[in-house]
Amino acid sequence: MAKGKKKKSQPKGKTITLKMAQNSMELTVDGKRRLNLSFQEIAAVPKCLQKLCEVDELDMSRNLIRKIPDFIDQFVGIRVLDLHSNYLEELPVTIGRLQNLLVLNLCNNRLTSLPNELGLLTKLQTLHLGLNQLDTLPASIGLLKELRHIGLSDNRFTRVPGCISRLNNLQKVNLDRNPMLTEDTASQESVMISESLYVVTESFLCEHCRKKCQNQRTTEM
Repeated sequence: MAKGKKKKSQPKGKTITLKMAQNSMELTVDGKRRLNLSFQEIAAVPKCLQKLCEVDELDMSRNLIRKIPDFIDQFVGIRVLDLHSNYLEELPVTIGRLQNLLVLNLCNNRLTSLPNELGLLTKLQTLHLGLNQLDTLPASIGLLKELRHIGLSDNRFTRVPGCISRLNNLQKVNLDRNPMLTEDTASQESVMISESLYVVTESFLCEHCRKKCQNQRTTEM
């Protein structure tokens, strides 16, 4: 009897034990506990991390992770979560329980949408979403009143997301290399912005640029 062909299996990635994770603990210059699991060829978030959930910072960037487990909500005191350069296609709604989070880095993944629960991260100051496949943001992002910086470069946005206008403390938005529609191309094909496009609050402009913007608004009225 002929043997059937074996199905191609997904790479299992490296297995991280509790001891290995404990040996990856670092102390930052400001005394924060940081669990550094970057560049470890991890394909699945190890369950043993539940025993290390009291860390202040968690770095699982540059791995092979496709899914963040629901138990991420056990990291209730975490301030920095770095998941950039993985293969994430979605986020669990439990991420909204990380209400002490200040920095969330999700750059260079495969995200096509975000859960509304991100709007519960009321202390968040920096949100990196560049190099994904996003074309819209949930309206709940407008609830992130402490947000200072949001990176949206290299996605599929054709317009500046409306929820951004509700972020009073926002200092900079990076929309570089998105297929943004302009007035001239709104009824035609979208054009890719090759130069950097940033949105900043008026108070961060120099006097010359501020007057230029004010004159432009007067002209358009």
